[in-house]
Amino acid sequence: MTKKGLTISVIMRAESANYGEGFGNITILKKMSRGDHNQYTYISRQALRYSLVNQIQWDNTPVEDQGVVQFAAAATIEKYPEIDLFGYMKTKGKSKDGDNGAATTRPAVARLSNAIALEPFNGDMDYLNNMGLARRANLGNVIAQSEIHASYYAYTLSIDLDRVGIDGAIAVPNAEKAKRICTLLDGVQFLYRDIKGRRENLAPLFVLGGIYERKNPYFEHRVQVKNNAVVIDTLREVIDSCDDTKTNTGCGVVSEIFTNSDAIKSVLNAKTIAAFFNDLKQQVSDYYG
Repeated sequence: MTKKGLTISVIMRAESANYGEGFGNITILKKMSRGDHNQYTYISRQALRYSLVNQIQWDNTPVEDQGVVQFAAAATIEKYPEIDLFGYMKTKGKSKDGDNGAATTRPAVARLSNAIALEPFNGDMDYLNNMGLARRANLGNVIAQSEIHASYYAYTLSIDLDRVGIDGAIAVPNAEKAKRICTLLDGVQFLYRDIKGRRENLAPLFVLGGIYERKNPYFEHRVQVKNNAVVIDTLREVIDSCDDTKTNTGCGVVSEIFTNSDAIKSVLNAKTIAAFFNDLKQQVSDYYG
């Protein structure tokens, strides 16, 4: 089987979708700073993976406590797609004879980046209290504040197709490999996240990528939105950079979300989001024969 990589970069819209450690009565969004002196919120790759694995019902891999909670030693990729695609590290506890134990690892086959906001955070806060409940019994209010931010976010998914379903002596049938990748792509296409009583729709508004000879996440950190328009020139330059991307790149967009959606369709040959994922899943099936 030839060595190939699947990579897609996604733009989605979300509101306050990942919080970090707060202080006092203030809940703080996860964010990072850039050289432009702005802060950008982000949804961690761990949070994306958690929501994704939960929604495609792969969160049934058994775990155990070996000093740290980890995947069970008896769990194999043959039965559990989660550790096939996202990897594992299994350690053994220290034995009575002084053996520190060994660790077996499987590097991730499918890798997610953080979903980083494409618009800066401006310090907006939501004021909260429990007046509705407190008034029922003439009790005092509890006051809290929570950072809020609505923005476009971009993230990248990369998969080593030739490593799927292979772990030592274990070799998963090709049909099952294709099924697992297509299930994961379905999860990305219809992704959502439950947080603080809300269900945030993280489904792609724009997606770009394909299956390539090089395993480079070509469009990671290249996807930008300015004035509600996807920056096409940068993406066009990446596509034109080699025959690999010229030949194998597809694009999908939701109509009338971005002000330049017509230009996206004409310049990047964008289809609907559904058509993009259907084409990509067909390519996955063809790859595994």
